[in-house]
Amino acid sequence: MSDGRRGVLLGLAAAVSFGVSAPLAKQLLGHVSSAQLLAGLLYLGACGALLVGRRLRRGVSEARLRRADLPALGGLIVSGGVVAPVLLLLGLQRLGGAQGSLLLNLEGPATLALAVLVFREHLDRRAVVAAAAIFGGAALLSWVDRSGVRDGLGVACIAGACVMWAVDNNLTQRLTIRDPFSVVIVKTGAAGIINTGLAVGLGAARPSTPTVVLALGLGALSYGISVLLDAYALRLLGAAREAAIFGAAPFIGAGVSVIWFGDRLGALEVVGAFAMAIGVGIMLKERHGHEHRHVPMEHDHVHAHDEHHRHDHRGDEQPGSPHAHVHRHADLAHSHGHVSDVHHRHDH
Repeated sequence: MSDGRRGVLLGLAAAVSFGVSAPLAKQLLGHVSSAQLLAGLLYLGACGALLVGRRLRRGVSEARLRRADLPALGGLIVSGGVVAPVLLLLGLQRLGGAQGSLLLNLEGPATLALAVLVFREHLDRRAVVAAAAIFGGAALLSWVDRSGVRDGLGVACIAGACVMWAVDNNLTQRLTIRDPFSVVIVKTGAAGIINTGLAVGLGAARPSTPTVVLALGLGALSYGISVLLDAYALRLLGAAREAAIFGAAPFIGAGVSVIWFGDRLGALEVVGAFAMAIGVGIMLKERHGHEHRHVPMEHDHVHAHDEHHRHDHRGDEQPGSPHAHVHRHADLAHSHGHVSDVHHRHDH
């Protein structure tokens, strides 16, 4: 299976596991005294699941985190682990679960914009049209809530969460040359401790034991497994294209909210969701390939020998299987289908 197809499948799996979180988290909000406390519990559950998963992993050689990675790690912890989930939960307190889930589609275009404008990823005209469709659909959703009354603050909170997660996505993509397990364990552990500590320090009451267990379980699924799968998808696809795949998550959340919790979608929201679906579909069909040149570079990440990795080995590395070590890329010009991964950040 090609890296691109594997990245799509991982991204879709991440979208499914995260998509159920918005309507389910909204149900838990009625049983906790602080949105920040719930965010902390969700991330503590995620960290616990990932620690267990890493212990069960066998025979995988990955590049370790380095001191030079600390600024990016700090940025993604603050943006995606602390600020974003609190803003999301505050927004969900003011909006219906379905509308809140659909508004999460703003994360995709925001991730895409940062990837292209700041991190030098490339998208063609078709992808730009797709992003416009998603933005347009989200704009429609901002006009009505479940009762038909505008709630600009709720919309602003969820939009702010999407921007923070867009920053997180792009920083995470830059770090996925390292071990994704290590990246997401540091992120979820730090986010869980910080959010829980702040909530308790501000006087949040302790929720009931069943609520704590449910929050930890939801966090393990929707913030642990999802974040890990998403990190691998980011590695394989780049942040902009991964954002298109992950665009399926809000539709899944809206469907859960409608089917399980009796939420209803108004006419404008249906139109908005349809526009978003068109945009996501266009992004999924985008293909990119042309003659390009790789400049010489030296870095450390897991790799196997292919047309991009032809180098000698020292020590006990196994060239025939995936392995990680510092290696150097020579100047290379060729043509093939590719995405904006760590090896393909070139001008067009």
